Amino acid sequence: MVSITLSMDDSLRNELKRFSWVNWSEIAKEEAQKKLIFESYIKIGKITEEEWAFCEEIDWHPVDELPLKEEFKKEIEKRKKAKFLRIKSLNQLFE
Repeated sequence: MVSITLSMDDSLRNELKRFSWVNWSEIAKEEAQKKLIFESYIKIGKITEEEWAFCEEIDWHPVDELPLKEEFKKEIEKRKKAKFLRIKSLNQLFE
């Protein structure tokens, strides 16, 4: 297994020490794996079974990192401006 050393200033190191229960190595490995999967997904548009298993395990998908499409943004804005029905009881839903 390969080991990686990261350089950081003392203030960041001290901040990270406050969270002694966090496994920073595991977080770094996950983030590196996510970056590799995302880059691969951008290039070929799909992910392998192994990558899919990793994504499921951490509840993440490369699509999560993509920006929202303009038509989706417009639809959200349109719905924000739409009038909403005020319902006082469940019976009103069936009237």
